[in-house]
Amino acid sequence: QFTAKVAFLFILPQYNVSVPTADGELVQYHYGLKDLVTILFYIFIAIILHAVVQEYALDKINRRLHLSKVKHSKFNESGQLVAFHLTSVIWCLYVVVTEGYISNPRSLWENYPHVYLPFQVKFFYLCQLAYWLHALPELYFQKVRKEEIPRQLRCIALYLVHIAGAYLLNLTRLGLILLLLQYLAEFFFHMARLVYFTDENNEKLFNVWAVVFVVIRLFTLTLYILVIGFGLPRVENQALDPERGNFFSFLFNNILFRMSVLLLVCLFQASVMWHFIHLQLRRWREYWNEQSSRKRATAGAKQQVKLLKRDSGYHENGVVKAENGTSPRTKKLKSP
Repeated sequence: QFTAKVAFLFILPQYNVSVPTADGELVQYHYGLKDLVTILFYIFIAIILHAVVQEYALDKINRRLHLSKVKHSKFNESGQLVAFHLTSVIWCLYVVVTEGYISNPRSLWENYPHVYLPFQVKFFYLCQLAYWLHALPELYFQKVRKEEIPRQLRCIALYLVHIAGAYLLNLTRLGLILLLLQYLAEFFFHMARLVYFTDENNEKLFNVWAVVFVVIRLFTLTLYILVIGFGLPRVENQALDPERGNFFSFLFNNILFRMSVLLLVCLFQASVMWHFIHLQLRRWREYWNEQSSRKRATAGAKQQVKLLKRDSGYHENGVVKAENGTSPRTKKLKSP
C-alpha cells in the first residue's frame, strides 16, 4: 500500500476535492507543491518519448536526405515540435470542446477565479509544463549549436511563463484557447520547414502558415479584448482574495489599469506582426533575387549558344558553311 501511494503521487494529479453540484458531487482538482513531483515524473516520460521519435523516425529520414549539420539540427527541432504540436492541438481541442469553452465563450470569465479544475484540464497543464521543462536538458542531449541556444531558451522561457502564469493565476480556460491557437500556427510553421528541407523548391506550406499566422493573431487580440476588456470587469467577486485564488480581478474594475493592460497586449501583438512582416519581405526579396539570377543565367546561356553557332560551322539554306562563313571547296572527283 505504501508503494502504491508513492506511485500515485508521481503518476496521478493530486489535490482532488469533491465539489457539490446540482446533480450530486463532482471530483475536481486544485494546484499545490505536490504537482512538482508529478511534473518531474512526466519530464522523464517526455525525455523517453523524445528519444523514441528521434531514433525511430527522424534519424531514419535524415539518413536518406543527407542534410548538412545546420539543416540536420533544424530538421530535428522541427520534427520534434511537429509531433508535439500536433498531439497538443488534438488534445487541447478535445478538452475545450468537451468542457464547453468554445460553445460558451462566457465560461472563460464567468465564476472567476477558476480554482477547481477538471481532471483533464489539470493533467493537460502538468504535461505541458513537463514538456517545456524537459526541453532544457534536451539542449545538451541533442548537442544544439551555441548560436541556437539563446533563441531556444527564449522560446522555452516564454512558454513556461505563459503556461505557469495561466495555471497559477487561475486563468486556465483562457490559457487553453490561447495555447490551441498558438500551437496551431506553430504546427504549420514547422511542418513547412520539414517539407522545405526535403524539397527546397516547395514553399507552398510557408504561404499557408503565413495566412494562418495572421488570422490567429487577429483571433488572439480579439480574445484578449473580449476577456480583459469586457469579461473580467463584470465578475461579481471583485475583492482581492489570494486564499480563494482571486488575485487581480479587482484591478480590471479600474479602467486605467484595464486600458494599460490592453495597450501592452496590442503592442506585443504589433511587435510580433512586425517581425512577421519583416520575415516575409526578406523571403520575397530572396525569392525575386533568385528568380532574376535564374533569368540572367538562362539569357546568358542562350547568348553563348548563339555565339558558338556563329563562330563554328553550321548549315544555312542547305549549304554547309565553314568556320569563317565561306563555303568549303568541293573536291574534284577523279574520273575512273
